[in-house]
Amino acid sequence: MRPLPFLGGADVSFLDEQEAQAVVFRDGAGRPRDFLSLARDLGWNVIRLRLWNAPAGGYCDMAHTLAMARRIRAAGLRLLLDFHYSDHWADPGKQTKPAAWRDLGFDDLCTAVYDYTREAVEACRPDVVQVGNEITSGMLWDDGRVGGPFDTDAQWARFARLLSAGTAGVRDAAPGAGIMIHIDRGGDNRASGWFFDHLCAHPEVPFDLIGQSFYPWWHGTLDQLSSNLADISSRYGRDVVVVETGYPRTLEDADGAGNFVSAESQLHPGFPATPEGQAAFLRALMDVVSAVPQARGKGVLYWEPAYFSRPGLRRSPCDNLTLFDDAGRPLPAAGELAPR
Repeated sequence: MRPLPFLGGADVSFLDEQEAQAVVFRDGAGRPRDFLSLARDLGWNVIRLRLWNAPAGGYCDMAHTLAMARRIRAAGLRLLLDFHYSDHWADPGKQTKPAAWRDLGFDDLCTAVYDYTREAVEACRPDVVQVGNEITSGMLWDDGRVGGPFDTDAQWARFARLLSAGTAGVRDAAPGAGIMIHIDRGGDNRASGWFFDHLCAHPEVPFDLIGQSFYPWWHGTLDQLSSNLADISSRYGRDVVVVETGYPRTLEDADGAGNFVSAESQLHPGFPATPEGQAAFLRALMDVVSAVPQARGKGVLYWEPAYFSRPGLRRSPCDNLTLFDDAGRPLPAAGELAPR
């Protein structure tokens, strides 16, 4: 893997869909700006894009993702490419195979993972690649499912073969790109250890970085995150990145969709749901990751900081987590993602 600086930035995979609906972003003076150049001026150095195989509506498919990847590189930003290996959202509660792969035998499924990964990485030229998204329970269910009734040696071996196919596709297409394994247990040391103890029993799966999701209303406190990152970075000899996070700037629901965070009881102690509280939370999070021993903390990426509802766009349960106000202007927290 090529050396990486401390990464600070965000997943903005909805950006091209927003732009198609004439969403405008502005700098602090209210002047319209291209979002990627604005992000660079805020001090960000990386953008994350998710890749779906054949999504309804087209966005986040190979063609749209490649076009965005070219824009990201042209803006002087690094790219983190996030394979979901699905036609829609993949997370610990669902890892649905793409429809085109549904009837493949296991050997052919491994070949499809390799071919698809290699093709996308060759085209997009990312700096870091996630082989799967929040794969705490495995991926490409049920072939690569683990945990619960699927927590068997045979299932972990199958999961490892699928991951090995993906990592081989990355290595063959871009030998210098970092390979990340991403789970959703930022403050949960027991579950993190369970997952990586099993995975590291399969050395045929090479990886450079551990990615964690950390939303405090789901994943614990900053102290728990700090302890977990220190332990797993040392235990497994990998650098760590908080590759998804978020925090509310308000508890109000702007679009009637209902919000993931809607009550005071869901807030992290010490950080109110205000623009100032949001900025303070991100500042504290950056400090936690920067303080991982042996400089193994390598970055923080915010999830969809600019997606607020507009006519023509789907409603969002995260509209109160954005780092931009309803006029498209950056809030104080947006600048906290700049690496120090």
